[in-house]
Amino acid sequence: MAIVGIDVGSVATKAVMMDGEKIFHHTRPTGWSPRDAALQSLEELMNASSRRREEILFSVGTGYGRIALPFVDKTVTEITCHARGAVYLIPDTSAVIDIGGQDSKVIKVDSEGRVLDFVMNDRCAAGTGRFLQVMAAALGLDVTDFSHLGEGKTAVQLNSMCAVFAESEVVGLLAAGCGKEEIINGLHESIARRIAAMAHRLSIGGRITFTGGVAKNEGLRRALEKTLQMEVRVPELCHLTGALGAALIGRERLS
Repeated sequence: MAIVGIDVGSVATKAVMMDGEKIFHHTRPTGWSPRDAALQSLEELMNASSRRREEILFSVGTGYGRIALPFVDKTVTEITCHARGAVYLIPDTSAVIDIGGQDSKVIKVDSEGRVLDFVMNDRCAAGTGRFLQVMAAALGLDVTDFSHLGEGKTAVQLNSMCAVFAESEVVGLLAAGCGKEEIINGLHESIARRIAAMAHRLSIGGRITFTGGVAKNEGLRRALEKTLQMEVRVPELCHLTGALGAALIGRERLS
């Protein structure tokens, strides 16, 4: 039984196929055309699984670009999909933190992966993957460097979370002789405080699962644990959580 979930994000498009006990997946940059990125990811799944398009029993689209997917059978919000995917990957999850390219979300879930409540920041780039990319460019680094740089270093206090003003602040800190590691820690702690404020609005407790591609940033995970004073876990397939949740919803639709 081949079921497909496609999560079209602002930065990356992720596709997952659940074929019996097997899971196939593919990730690619979204680029300028969400529809083309989704179709190309779907084609990669077909090649990897040796399936044909007509053998897909059900498909679900999610993410900001889901409206550009007329070929899927159903579309579902990424909040619902991340909740379902997170609980599948880590069954005792009670809250999900998802930091995407354009927004960040804190989601309170039940034991079945249903959404109980959520808070979302989609008004500005602060605390998102895009924010980290801009800061990495200002530091002359790749955003993947943020994961390991800064461990054991102190943090510089940053006063602005606006992507434009924070970039200028980072440039000024570099000119003043501040180390890149301290600045990175300061950025992580600023994001963690912003996420913690969202989490406190939901009065979350229990176990937190960190999803999305940004969850691969170990430095940010540590900052979240420190600020929230709670364990923050990252599943191995963190970047696929939304697409996996979409596929799970499709499978349930057929059961």
